[in-house]
Amino acid sequence: MKVLVLALAVAIVAPEFNPGQTYVYKYEGSLLGGLPEEGLARAGVKIKSKVLIRREADNFIRLKFESPEIFEYSGIWPKDAFMPATKLTSALSAQLLTPIKFEYANGVVGKVYAPAAVSETVVNLYRGILDIFQMNIKKTQNVYDLQELGVQGVCKTQYTVRDDSKAERIYLTKSKDLNMCQEQIMKDLSLEYAEKCVECEAVTKTLKGASSFNYVLKPETNSAKILQATVREIFEFSLFNIMNQAAQMESKLNLTFVELNNTPVELLRAEYLERGSLQYKFSNELQQTPFQLLKREDTRQIEDLLNHLVTSNIAKVHEEAPLKFLQLIQMLREAKYEQILALWNQYKDKQDYRHWILSAIPSIRQHNSLRFFKDKYLANEISAAALVGPLMVSIQWVKASPESLRVAEVYSIIWEPILRTAIRLGYGTLVRKYCQENPACPAELVKPANDGLTEFVERREYDEVISLLKLLGNAAHPASRKSIQKLLPGFGNAAANLPLKVHIEALLALKNIAKKEPKLVQETAMQVFMDRDLHPELRMVAAMVLFETKLPMGLVISLADSIVKERQMQISSFVYSYMKSMTKSSAPDYASVAAACNVAIRILSPRLERLSYRYSRALYFDSYNPWMIGASASAYYINDVASVLPKTIVAKARTYLAGASTDIVELPHSYELSQWRAEPSSQPLASVSVKILGQEVGFASLDKTIVDQVMEFSKIVASQTDGKKILEALESGFSRHFVQPLLIAEIGRALPTAFGLPMELSLYTAAVASASLELQAGVSPRPADNFHVSQLLMSDINVRAAFMPSVSAHTYAVMGVNTAFIKAAVVAKANAYTITPAKIESRLDMIKGNFKLQLLPVQGIDKIAFGQLETFAVAKDMEDIRITPLVPVETGSRASRERSISRSSSQSASSEILPAEHDHRMQEEKLGPKDFTRKMCAQSLTYGIKACAQVQSRNASYISSSPFYALVGKHAFEITVSPAVGPAIERIEIDVQVGEKAAEKIIKVIHSNEEEEILEDKNVLMKLKKILVPGLKNNTSSSSSSSSSSSSSSSSSSKKPNKMLEFMGIQTWTSGRQSSNSSSSSSSSSQSSSSSSMSKLSFIPLHFQAKYLANSVAPSMTVLVRAIRTDHKMQGYQIVAYVDKVSNRVQVILANLTEDNQWRVCADGVILSKHKLMAKVAWGIECKQYKTEVIAETGIFDQKLAARLKFAWDKIPKGLEQSIKRMEKVKSVSKQIKVMVAIVSDNTLNVNLQTPKVALSKIVKLPFYLPYGETAAELEMYQDNWGNKISHILTKAAAAECIVRNDDVTSFNRKSFSHEKPHLCGQILAQDCTPDVKFIVLERKDQATEQREITVKISDILIEIYPKSVGVGVRINGKEIDTSLPYHHEQGFFIEIKSKEQGIIILAPKFGLQEVFYDGSTVKIKVVDWMRGLTCGLCGRADGEPKQEFRTPSKRVSVDSTSYAHSWVLGGESCRDASQCLMKLESVKLEKQVNLEGQNSKCYSVDRVLRCLPGCMPVRTTSVRIGFHCVPADSHMNQADSLSSIHEKSSDLIESAEAHLACRCTAQCS
Repeated sequence: MKVLVLALAVAIVAPEFNPGQTYVYKYEGSLLGGLPEEGLARAGVKIKSKVLIRREADNFIRLKFESPEIFEYSGIWPKDAFMPATKLTSALSAQLLTPIKFEYANGVVGKVYAPAAVSETVVNLYRGILDIFQMNIKKTQNVYDLQELGVQGVCKTQYTVRDDSKAERIYLTKSKDLNMCQEQIMKDLSLEYAEKCVECEAVTKTLKGASSFNYVLKPETNSAKILQATVREIFEFSLFNIMNQAAQMESKLNLTFVELNNTPVELLRAEYLERGSLQYKFSNELQQTPFQLLKREDTRQIEDLLNHLVTSNIAKVHEEAPLKFLQLIQMLREAKYEQILALWNQYKDKQDYRHWILSAIPSIRQHNSLRFFKDKYLANEISAAALVGPLMVSIQWVKASPESLRVAEVYSIIWEPILRTAIRLGYGTLVRKYCQENPACPAELVKPANDGLTEFVERREYDEVISLLKLLGNAAHPASRKSIQKLLPGFGNAAANLPLKVHIEALLALKNIAKKEPKLVQETAMQVFMDRDLHPELRMVAAMVLFETKLPMGLVISLADSIVKERQMQISSFVYSYMKSMTKSSAPDYASVAAACNVAIRILSPRLERLSYRYSRALYFDSYNPWMIGASASAYYINDVASVLPKTIVAKARTYLAGASTDIVELPHSYELSQWRAEPSSQPLASVSVKILGQEVGFASLDKTIVDQVMEFSKIVASQTDGKKILEALESGFSRHFVQPLLIAEIGRALPTAFGLPMELSLYTAAVASASLELQAGVSPRPADNFHVSQLLMSDINVRAAFMPSVSAHTYAVMGVNTAFIKAAVVAKANAYTITPAKIESRLDMIKGNFKLQLLPVQGIDKIAFGQLETFAVAKDMEDIRITPLVPVETGSRASRERSISRSSSQSASSEILPAEHDHRMQEEKLGPKDFTRKMCAQSLTYGIKACAQVQSRNASYISSSPFYALVGKHAFEITVSPAVGPAIERIEIDVQVGEKAAEKIIKVIHSNEEEEILEDKNVLMKLKKILVPGLKNNTSSSSSSSSSSSSSSSSSSKKPNKMLEFMGIQTWTSGRQSSNSSSSSSSSSQSSSSSSMSKLSFIPLHFQAKYLANSVAPSMTVLVRAIRTDHKMQGYQIVAYVDKVSNRVQVILANLTEDNQWRVCADGVILSKHKLMAKVAWGIECKQYKTEVIAETGIFDQKLAARLKFAWDKIPKGLEQSIKRMEKVKSVSKQIKVMVAIVSDNTLNVNLQTPKVALSKIVKLPFYLPYGETAAELEMYQDNWGNKISHILTKAAAAECIVRNDDVTSFNRKSFSHEKPHLCGQILAQDCTPDVKFIVLERKDQATEQREITVKISDILIEIYPKSVGVGVRINGKEIDTSLPYHHEQGFFIEIKSKEQGIIILAPKFGLQEVFYDGSTVKIKVVDWMRGLTCGLCGRADGEPKQEFRTPSKRVSVDSTSYAHSWVLGGESCRDASQCLMKLESVKLEKQVNLEGQNSKCYSVDRVLRCLPGCMPVRTTSVRIGFHCVPADSHMNQADSLSSIHEKSSDLIESAEAHLACRCTAQCS
């Protein structure tokens, strides 16, 4: 065994090349791409050549191609053969015949050298051959693995060696796993925003690659000679995780030894430059657009191309405009900066050309685009408004490089706000992209922004601070973390004084940094969240940041434990809802967070899930399937219970695809409606920002200044001068054309192959949108020069308009080779086109009550939408191009599966969908691609329109039924709109006439004898008007006959009471079932009396009298929707409405205008009484096929005002009846449904529903108040101001109520407690605690009489309510007004005082005080919704946080209700006035000495306690529990100046102290 190992060690040595000898090899290498199955097309390239290798004395090895030939492939594999690419061979011949040299020792390739004339593409081809010679041989091992350098980088390589001593051959195999590379060579395009999802690719990868090298070596003295080497490498790519279904790129190399000779390999007489190592080097592979693959002719000049784009996209978009736009982008990429400037100077004064240039330059992806916009802006050739859009696009597309960063820094000299915002955000984006490509990203890139933070904080320019924070958030540079962190409370000295908005933006800026340093950011965010003294909104944002950093199990449990002890219900609700929604996450990257949340949620109380919508919540939803496709959506709203609308809303969408994840869009919105209404000048009303692909691209805020400007502008009605100009422009007509090209997507990845050429995976999407508008208006009579805009409403206005929007979009997916010289790839091309032209004429005559709209036909456009998806293999031999469909197209006829429908019915004029009826199945003669065609049409004979949709497909689904193979092939669709069969339609007309002239528009008249006639003559129409309108004069006789008819009808039906005549007046309904006898009796008597007295309350007799009101009443409105045909036949629909004020009856009839067509819809409604309405709807032939009935009535239910709605039917279409049966799950349906709604209170309803199977009764709480009862009385103060009335009923519903009854208090947050009130001292019950104090409510109690006075101060008005011997009295500013109630403030401030029950109520909602009620014993205070969280006093803050209820004026939360209540007492100042408060609040010393932490200490209260004034002594006391701060016993804390700030100290212990409630003072008190 030892002998064998020794022999092997001697035999296996690295290949070497002997000096002075030329090794001749036959080389053949190919690269093919496509699907793995045979019979489909592939694209590729092949090189055949001899390779000469020679080592010279300088120890360099020379390598040269001899007689190289290049072949291209675009055909059906394996049937078709490679075709010689003679032009490409000729173009590259000089480079391929140029020898290179390289270092080589012990089987390892070193540096490579080549002249500058040899392109990087050819050098990489040489590298593919050199990679064969790379062998790291271990002499003592047969099987081993290592990380080996190769063309693709440093990858894991497995070696196996087998020696055949008899044949004197050594067989060596090395295989590479190209997915396990330490340093993999690849180049990405626009993938900086995508985050690699490692967990998503745990099972499988989107891109998989492996290569195998097989050698046959012949041992020689101290070396080995390579006799043959074969290489096979395969890359598989699929967006979806579907087994054995992926596109592949296969490289094959074969190197066979031919001979040894002495032919020298001469180097060129040129400088050989070092061109790197064996590793592949990229040049500009990903700068080649698909245009380079698909062009068939020489590149046009840019001028010609621009001219084509401008002239071909005027009226509508050209179908190939996106491809031409890509061509323009490619040409600009290849142009020098001077050429771009020359092009601009040539066309800058031509708006259309200028627009195309400005749209294309941002997509050239070079720093020159930023440079261009900067130069042109500073030269005043581009305005700031016009620059914003192109600049933002440029920043997103430009390659992050030191040059582009330097150009972006120069933009700092621009001071326009709109540009500064875009530039700052864009610079941050550039820094992030640069750092993605260069891990050693210098901190100097963000140093100016970090320094600016400190500077602007010192100058208190907080808008600038926020702007820089957004920049740093986009940059996400770890060097900014400490600078940002200093702006957070607890991390910097000045942070505590910064606005809340700055704190929030600082946290959000850390969110992106967390992707690089998650642990450090988690520590910061966790510290902010755990600080319970901070603002709740800031803490919730900290929680949001924590979850997005994918926090570990320990932190999730810590969060849950913190929530158990949390006092802020807003925070508890937010975190709980976030955890709850995360438990259902299926996204792989959040799997650990979901597992942790499932554990943590069990710690928390489920009652948190039952909190109302007013509490903050986080919602998260995602979906991820095994195909590696997924999406997630999250929404957060942060509230403070101050308003129905949340303060902050964040919506975010995220996608997962191909092992990567990206934040598509994020929309944070902040609203300060409540606080802004309370403090209009305090802060912005709203702010909004937009994040795309994780980068903030814009933000804006709305503050008081902007609102004032808008309001001022709205007050200025269009001036006469401006109005005159606008009118003249409309009359003369104008046309506008808009076109916008856009490169929507350009993403890709290139990887080197063993062949030496790059494999490109790329996706390109470009679109061009266009719209043209022509508008002309006429006004008659023409207004005077000094007209007002409102006068146009009294004119006859004619408008003619033509509008033609169109969009064309192209998408290209490429897999293959797309270098500057060699191009061979598999391409999927999708294009879609849509155009929807419209041409209308309208007329509005307000005086005559006529409106007419005409839809005119558009000629020459039938296809309104079409598209195509095709996959093909393409190869290019310079300008010659070969394209082969991926799924072969067979010659000859083949039976196809085709579904074609074309059916029309002259019997019906309504629109109908024509389903597929004919299905011809194809006879499957053999396995292969099949053609599929399906066509569906729908047409409306009434309006002469036919629409068809056709789908065609030929795909590879015969191989597999998966979606992947179904997409491969050719697919097409189109939607066409064309005239229907029959006479041509000139136009479609909608004519509306109201008022007296409505009769003139009637075309089809329906008489009581069911006869119809078409009135085409004007004289006949005038005769009809004479019949209809004066017919009202014969009302007496017709009424008389109607009465007799009604009477007979009534008497004939008296034997069997008709249920339709029930509840003629106000009925009383019992809570149980109604008595049918009493109802029938009441109904019959009511019916009889109403009929005889001709009160017109009965509907049935009226219906029998005049089935159609056209016999007696002129129409009130006529609507015609008709098609004007060339043969003048009537076609369309007519709607006529009649109103009979005498009988309180309304009738609407819809009829088909087609002659002899009896189909119509009849709707009748009648007011039977002031408490009952009835309606009937019938339709079908002569309105006799189907009938329904609706009765609505009001009455009393269970002593409450109620309304009842009954829906019944006689006959309805079978389809609708079957649907009701399925819904109710019953075999037969009772033909009625009843709904009754009773008003329980002004914001509560009792709803009862009765269906054939279900009877439901439910109490419903309304989110607003009805104008009923007390609310109706309150609305009287607003008189006819409906805006204020609506605001009142909405704000009242959200008002917070506090009740104080003697010593018992129920706060705004519904927390109840009791306390003892001090004698004669005023106590603040509720107060507006904003700087602009709008109201304050005080209570003062006289202990001797047990009487309490209430003082309410609103603005400059002082209102006092005091008890009297009987009831209570009111004083306003010291003046009694008992006898003048209700009282309205004389200045119209919407302050009302009136009596209610036994007390007085004050209403002042405009000042935040919904109402104050006092009846001598009970005080009720309500504040409006926008004052929530902004109040203070005994009633609390109304912030929905009951755990934080006992908050004192010093912002400390008291542990004792009495101590809390006393903190809101207004202490006295003098003890000489016995009618005033004789106490004040002060800190007290704990009577006993305590030992705290082993040290004797004396303690002073941090909560102030009520004590008698100096010179007074307590008469009545009580015990309170308060907090004490302790200091060493020998300290001087008892000094007055030290005690003044004791309330700011921390509380060390809780002890009881004595509080005074009543005092008696001596005559000598001071």
